Amino acid sequence: MSKMILTLMFLVGFALSASAQKKEQDRLENAGVVMKEILNIPESIPENLLADATCVVVIPSVLKFAFVVGGSYGRGVMTCRGGDNFKGEWGAPSMIALEGGSVGFQAGGQATDFVLLLMNSRSASAILASKVKLGVDVAAAAGPVGRHVEGSLDVSMRAEILSYSRSRGLFAGASLGGSTLRADNKANLKLYGKQLDAKEIVLKQEVNSPPAAEKLLVTLNKKTAKKTATSRSSIPLKLRSATRQA
Repeated sequence: MSKMILTLMFLVGFALSASAQKKEQDRLENAGVVMKEILNIPESIPENLLADATCVVVIPSVLKFAFVVGGSYGRGVMTCRGGDNFKGEWGAPSMIALEGGSVGFQAGGQATDFVLLLMNSRSASAILASKVKLGVDVAAAAGPVGRHVEGSLDVSMRAEILSYSRSRGLFAGASLGGSTLRADNKANLKLYGKQLDAKEIVLKQEVNSPPAAEKLLVTLNKKTAKKTATSRSSIPLKLRSATRQA
């Protein structure tokens, strides 16, 4: 009897683990779909800003809720360029959590996709190490839109993180001041099947990119291929991200 109970417990635990991993894989695949759809919008993220970004955070379907106390809650992924200077191809992603709130009388709610460009290694390292409050711990601003936007480089120099949102078919720069970003290491455990923190995944490149990340990484590598090619010779680390064409 005890052997049967242990077997049942093992099977239940395995099923729960597989279900949890599938949930994170679905989130990763959704991030790839969101990124590809957004970059196909005529007036989208400026190509020069995307090419200069150190990391990209994609958070599909953030739920904004409000009734007396408003806030937002979302789970997504963060991928960074490989190499010592974050100038190589896009690598294995870490799972990310977005949380925020404000006080006031509000009502209603809507689902929104967010894309954040991290424009330097300081902002990337801060998020990978601890919880970061946008607009307080790192400078954040609504990003400009358009394939090529004059002055967009000046915007990126003033802000460490540029944020964008897509809701109800509309795409625009978004303000996320007061929200927090942090690595979701519990989700990383479910996705990769072993205990890893975000720094080990993104900076030390200790794991390969999972198949569910292919669409996201291929889309980003394709859109930034020219910029990556000019920097490839200076990258000493072995890159492990997807490189097949979409």
